[in-house]
Amino acid sequence: MNVIMIVCDTLRRDHCGGYHLGRPLNECWSAEAPPWRVPTPNMDRLAERGVVFDNCWCGSTPCMPARRDIYTGRYEFPWRGWGPLAEEDLDLPRQISGPPNQSIAWMQEQGHKVSYLISDHFHLWEQGAGNYHMGYTGFDFVRGIEADAWRTDPVAFYLPEPDRMRKLERHWRNVHFCRKREEDYFSAQTLGRACAWLEANHTYKDFYLHLDIFDPHEPWDPPEELVKMFDPKGYGVAGLGAAGPYAKWREVLNEEQFNNLRARYAAKVVFLDRWLGRLFDTLDRLGLWGNTLVILTSDHGTFNGDHGRMGKLQTHEHDAVGHIPLIMAHPDVSGGQRRAQLTQLVDLYPTTLEAIGRPVPAGVHGISLLPALASADAATRRYAIAGQFGKSVTITDGEWILHQSPAAGNQPLFWYGYHLSRFMPIQLGQYCDGRRAVVGYESWPCPTWLSDKRSDPNELRNLAEARPDKLAEMQRAVRQTLAAIGAPKEQLVRLGLA
Repeated sequence: MNVIMIVCDTLRRDHCGGYHLGRPLNECWSAEAPPWRVPTPNMDRLAERGVVFDNCWCGSTPCMPARRDIYTGRYEFPWRGWGPLAEEDLDLPRQISGPPNQSIAWMQEQGHKVSYLISDHFHLWEQGAGNYHMGYTGFDFVRGIEADAWRTDPVAFYLPEPDRMRKLERHWRNVHFCRKREEDYFSAQTLGRACAWLEANHTYKDFYLHLDIFDPHEPWDPPEELVKMFDPKGYGVAGLGAAGPYAKWREVLNEEQFNNLRARYAAKVVFLDRWLGRLFDTLDRLGLWGNTLVILTSDHGTFNGDHGRMGKLQTHEHDAVGHIPLIMAHPDVSGGQRRAQLTQLVDLYPTTLEAIGRPVPAGVHGISLLPALASADAATRRYAIAGQFGKSVTITDGEWILHQSPAAGNQPLFWYGYHLSRFMPIQLGQYCDGRRAVVGYESWPCPTWLSDKRSDPNELRNLAEARPDKLAEMQRAVRQTLAAIGAPKEQLVRLGLA
């Protein structure tokens, strides 16, 4: 069977039609959300054809750690933060296509499959993470988004004043040279090239196509007519660049700016959905739904007013960030179904390999979701665990959720692997015995947090003091789950759970 995996960066679950079901966002999970309906007819098409997983959680965050979970089937966050694939990683494309740089004829003779990456996500190949493309049979990058170091021409171009001294200056410079039509937006280019690749390559047996799309991650600069669907002012609100702050929004924005940024995010989702429709039209035209597993997911969400915040990071992996969309369409499973089982990004690794007919290596943390696709009664996992390196650790059973903060001092903490922390500002000591000591790295300034998601889905009430019995139960689950995945034992000391 073919597999097409679509990873959209920073896609909130409540902005996907398969989850909001046409309701205004503030009637879904968070009363702090805007009162808009976000139309996503093409995500709806996929949900009607496929299975919607209601309890999918990220794992390692943010962007590249989440991708390493997908590429290796193993959680990254207990061992290290943002970084490249390691030499010992049995990354997904190589498990599908075998050793790189071989002839396709040799690959096919050995039982390997053709794999292809199409992406505008420049983190995949920039310094600090840049080797995620190397295992594929082929790859195609769309240049120019965010801080992609592409054009340097000293020319005049449109540049919002708040972005003049920020990395997004590069984005606007790049846009000046490449954007003339709707087809030139970066996600449109990515999905357009995916359609062209399918037209030319769909006759391969059991191919793997991986689409890594930067939208709806910042910069939020979709066509203005889409912004006006949610805010009639369009781009007429003063004092804004192309990205919202990662902060408590009332400390840095007025209400007009806050609402306009949320409108831009919603408009980016609508634009992404429009171009997903082009891809799904291509699958219709080529008759690929009958022999292809299609997976749509995200690396994480973002605060969009939840807990009074905007952006990622800052605090625990609350629902708005950690609870993500996952929709899968399988030719042998009837559409329009939902699943309640706990799932995570690490599960996509064994699911893809099993679907495509390749063996799953030993030692992965993920669980194939093909049984759960086929049956609502198939077991997956008792707990989902998530976190960012050196910060709090999140665990949920789908009903309760615990965000365990580290003890004072956040020590001991080690970064495992031979490479440095080139992207995240983490000071590391000398390499010794496979790891480096982390120096002076503080966690989020927030208490351990316990919520009952059945009555408080957006986790606004902290019950850690009121329910010491449930707190102790969930802390035991953290200890057991970290032990089960072989996490470094000092993590329990750092978290005050030893």
